[in-house]
Amino acid sequence: MKKMHALLAAAGIAMAMSLPVHAQVKIGVIASSTGAIPFVGIPQKNAVALLPKKIDGLDVEYLVFDDASDPTQSVTLTKKLLGESKIDALIGPSGSGNAMGVLQFMAEAQTPMLAPVGTSAVVLPMDDKKRWVFKTHPNDDVISEGLVAAMTKRGVKTVAFIGRNDPYGENWYKTFSPMAEKAGIKVVANERYGAKDTTALAQALKMVAAKPDAMMVAGVGADAAMPHSQLVDSGFKGPIFQTHGAASGAFLQIGGKKVEGALILGPMVVVPDEIPDSAPTKAVTLDLINGYEKAFGAKPPVFAAGTYDAGLLLSNAIPIAIKKGKPGTQEFRTALRDALEGTKELKASQGPINMSAANHSGYDLRGQVLITVKDGKFARVKD
Repeated sequence: MKKMHALLAAAGIAMAMSLPVHAQVKIGVIASSTGAIPFVGIPQKNAVALLPKKIDGLDVEYLVFDDASDPTQSVTLTKKLLGESKIDALIGPSGSGNAMGVLQFMAEAQTPMLAPVGTSAVVLPMDDKKRWVFKTHPNDDVISEGLVAAMTKRGVKTVAFIGRNDPYGENWYKTFSPMAEKAGIKVVANERYGAKDTTALAQALKMVAAKPDAMMVAGVGADAAMPHSQLVDSGFKGPIFQTHGAASGAFLQIGGKKVEGALILGPMVVVPDEIPDSAPTKAVTLDLINGYEKAFGAKPPVFAAGTYDAGLLLSNAIPIAIKKGKPGTQEFRTALRDALEGTKELKASQGPINMSAANHSGYDLRGQVLITVKDGKFARVKD
């Protein structure tokens, strides 16, 4: 009997060894669902539920962590995901500063990072480190191009600028200012505010004193409403433009009536009932909207779109990368990076994506529309 058991055990081991190993892709996700920016991190974390669990026959595991909006925690979690979990790619972190802080560790590990952040500084100027990063929101120059066009159409000749005192605000000024000047729009003031500041009245008064035709605010979510409101309180009556970072419910909630009439260039996902049939990615945008609303009982903020599009990019790239290496290996991670960089005309929720060695965002204006705030809601400007 003992001999029979031994034979059966040996046969079982042999059979197990002969079975194919089922490959599994591991994707790390770092979202700031608590701390200072949960309005960004929570929808990003929620969107993970909509990402595919299987791609090209491979199981996909998403390892989701909250960095509490703390850049130090972002680094700690990134090192853990790279060292212990051996992830094949990272989606996150949520904040621009947090993403900048982990960039070098992703590059050292030669592992792709899909950053759902606002600042283009994570991918520009391109270098050996940033070649491992792919930004899943449009670059600042794309949004700036649309805003400058909207200003020109409205006869704006002078504009005052205020942005966050962080990589998002700094990069926006560096991008917007020369584009505005080239279009014949003079920037007559340049101010900053902190994301946690409760007032920007002094900055607002300086901007109003410069007597510009329009104001330009580079903020994110709720904090973008603060300088906007204080510009209104300071007596400014002209148009106030905002970046796509303001295209969120938090902006509407905090700003209230004072942000009525704001002009924002943002993705069509925030005006789901007004997406034109001619939009090349309308079906994909509606997939995100309907899936998110079914799962969470609310329409997705723009921040959810960054995670959702990261999933679409990976779904497109993984079948290509698996031909050159198995998940968990450097061959696979390198091939995944190359496949992401080779993305062409991928239909995503924020518009078509075309990557290149020089452009690791890949969006253009086809997925963006000019939006205003009307009766406390976002509405498409049709002009």
